[in-house]
Amino acid sequence: MSQRLWPWPAYAAMIAAAGLPIYLHAPKFYIDSYGVSLASMGLILLALRLIDVVQDPLLGLLAQATRAHRGAMTTGAVAIMTGAMIALFVIPPPFAPTLWFALTLTFLFSSWSFLTIAFYAQGVARAESLGPSGHIRLAGWRETGSLLGVCLAAVAPVALASVHPQPFALFALGFAALALMATIAMRREWTATPGPRLNLRAALADPTTRRLLFLAFVNGAPVAVTSTLFLFFVESALNAPGYEGPFLLIFFLSAALSAPLWVRLANRLGPRQALLGGMILATLTFAFALTLGPGDLWPFALICLASGAGLGADLTLLPALFARHLARRGLGEATGFGLWSFAGKLSLAAAAGGLLPLLQSLGFQSGGQTALTALTLLYAALPCALKLLAIALLLRLNLPDERITP
Repeated sequence: MSQRLWPWPAYAAMIAAAGLPIYLHAPKFYIDSYGVSLASMGLILLALRLIDVVQDPLLGLLAQATRAHRGAMTTGAVAIMTGAMIALFVIPPPFAPTLWFALTLTFLFSSWSFLTIAFYAQGVARAESLGPSGHIRLAGWRETGSLLGVCLAAVAPVALASVHPQPFALFALGFAALALMATIAMRREWTATPGPRLNLRAALADPTTRRLLFLAFVNGAPVAVTSTLFLFFVESALNAPGYEGPFLLIFFLSAALSAPLWVRLANRLGPRQALLGGMILATLTFAFALTLGPGDLWPFALICLASGAGLGADLTLLPALFARHLARRGLGEATGFGLWSFAGKLSLAAAAGGLLPLLQSLGFQSGGQTALTALTLLYAALPCALKLLAIALLLRLNLPDERITP
């Protein structure tokens, strides 16, 4: 099979551009443009997140059952996602904006979730065709593209606002062009390969699969915590409102640029040891964040740089280890990645559902200067403890850890 891998980062960038950036941009766009209340927006986002978490294992089963027609299925999902993006940002709501927002985002994120699962599942077979280094090599290409897509989509509407009166409409149309190009580039990669069609119970019967899924949940929890509290920490603990965007850009660019370096380190030390190094870096970074206070902008920028590099290790190496395990055990790759996606999103849901009420009960108010010690402990100390638990889980895993050959 051809060794060309450039379609994978292009497709990953397209998928990533429709994920986290939309969670960042869409709510504010509807609040500013259509007067949707904060309370309504919060309820809608909570409901959408719950739907998103619950449906992932089912979407994994669907992707597994339709693997022989994955090219057609993913093309249809891209069409739905692109149409939902245009409906969200270009078409004025034909009825109540809250309902239009909920409807379009439901279609957008359901198709996004299916594409993510199918894309990672297809990567299992593609990586096997590349030899012993396949899973790590492909992950390096894929996650670099994904993180660059997040960076581009996060800053694009802000940049377009300086040249166009409707930046989000222009962003949606630009996304449609990117989706078309990525779909064409990826069309030869959706090869049908024989494989098992496992149900969820059969997939979970494998003990190593369960341990890897639990590791994914625990290891994703620190980022879920910091993502949930990031805006509050910058605004209140650092007293730096308006700096959220630059700090986010540093974080995601660092993750993207570090991904190839983690692949090289995995080549020298083995993927488990390289991943362990990334986890230790993240733990030290969280510990250093405990020392910050108002005005510590440059130290926090360095923390964003280091924690982004740690995220690059997590996103590149851990899914590759999981994919390699699925391939070696002959497990259903789409079913497996449906569960993998479920574990990651469950971390986000748990963080959003538990941390904000806890912070409020401790006396913190957005934009205020009370309960800052509690905010700092939750933002830095809790992720540090969770990361240490993830390190312990990784060390206890019984996984083959051959060194990667170039």
